[in-house]
Amino acid sequence: MGHWLYRNIVEPGKLPLLLALGAFVFTFVATRVVTRLIRAGKGPFGNVKAGGLHIHHVVPGVVLTVFGGFGAVASSRQGFGADAFAVVFGVGAGLVLDEFALILHLDDVYWTEAGRKSVEVVVVTAALVGLMLAGFSPFGVNDLSESELQDRGTVILSVAVNFVFSLVALSKGKGRIALFGVIVPFVALIGAVRLARPGSYWDRRFYRRRPRARARAGLRACRHDRRWSRPRRAVQDWIGGKPDTPAQLPGRGPGSG
Repeated sequence: MGHWLYRNIVEPGKLPLLLALGAFVFTFVATRVVTRLIRAGKGPFGNVKAGGLHIHHVVPGVVLTVFGGFGAVASSRQGFGADAFAVVFGVGAGLVLDEFALILHLDDVYWTEAGRKSVEVVVVTAALVGLMLAGFSPFGVNDLSESELQDRGTVILSVAVNFVFSLVALSKGKGRIALFGVIVPFVALIGAVRLARPGSYWDRRFYRRRPRARARAGLRACRHDRRWSRPRRAVQDWIGGKPDTPAQLPGRGPGSG
């Protein structure tokens, strides 16, 4: 394990990326735990206010992201400075993307249905960074053996093929499958070969003169949404917390910053 870590993480200069990802995930989890405790009125935590102004955690997140990003650019690729700035950047990015929905809507939607977008963006970001981290890079590694070169070539080819399938799936209106298809082999292939979703580029381009295919695509999309919407919402609620009901919305619930 130590040899693999050195050859594939430390030697290619990926240690700062690993530290940034770890800080990003830890910050998101810790932030969600704290905000859920504030929402439930438990623990010593509370919203941060200054002169009656509610300071959302995206504010220190932006500061840390800028500081860590510029610090990483100014530092060398390896060494304590690069590692430290990577951690700072990861913490800042975790705070910012935890309130991605607030930035998108320019409103405090943390505990609403719209706030689910933050959870989706965090999960996708962590998955894509994990892909970058796990990819076998031939650059920066000295004295590669024949088997190591072959392993890296196989992985790079696999990622390239999956990326093509992901583009097709994306054109068919299947964004989540397209994103995770880059990471998980053959997932994008499933999205690429199945019918396109109504309103997608593929639907407008190739189903214009195929009414039966368009009707089948609409029926399949309806069945898919009905089948998977509840499990998807359950996972989102488990990760980020259950949104407020309409009766709870007035007054902007606590724990959103």
